[in-house]
Parts: sequence; structure tokens; C-alpha cells
Amino acid sequence: MLKIESYTVERLDDPFGILTGERYEFFLELDVPEEDELYSENGVMLRVIFLKDEEKERISKYEFIENETKNVLDFELEEDEETAVLTFCREHYDAEEDDSAIENLSN
Repeated sequence: MLKIESYTVERLDDPFGILTGERYEFFLELDVPEEDELYSENGVMLRVIFLKDEEKERISKYEFIENETKNVLDFELEEDEETAVLTFCREHYDAEEDDSAIENLSN
């Protein structure tokens, strides 16, 4: 299971008005155990594009990124992880409207 240490969220503008719904870009800083194949000494984050429209909310795109190098890592979320990330995005996308768009979740 993914452990999210902190995140940022920003609403993405559609300057041409072509796309329906609202899109939010999340950067989720992950705490990855050393024994996990996703682990990197440079740290790992998950970039998520979250789509919210009148009909539904869903993950439009995601990618794992190595923190230091910004290289995209070739990994996919497992089904339960994707569900957890979707739930996280649903609960936190409106933080962009507040001043708390950057939040540390370590407890």
C-alpha cells in the first residue's frame, strides 16, 4: 500500500475551453520501503491528473517520478493502490482552493 507523506495540488486551466470538467494536478510524495521494487534513494513521487466533471471523478493519468532526477519510472499502480489514490484525490482536490495546498501527512 502506498504511504503518502505530503502532497501539492493545483487546478489546471483549460485556456481554450475545449475540455469538459475540472482537472487537478497532484504531486504525491511517497514513502517507499527499501525492499519495494519502486524504491529509489532519490525518492519517489506520484504525479496524478484528477478529472472532476458532472458525471464522475476519475484519474485521467498518473506517473511515478524520481524526485532528484525527475525521470519517469515505468511502474503501474495496483488496483487497490489506484482506488486509494482516487479516494485521496476526491478528499483533497479542493485544498487547492485553500491556502493549504501543500500539506505534510506524516503522523
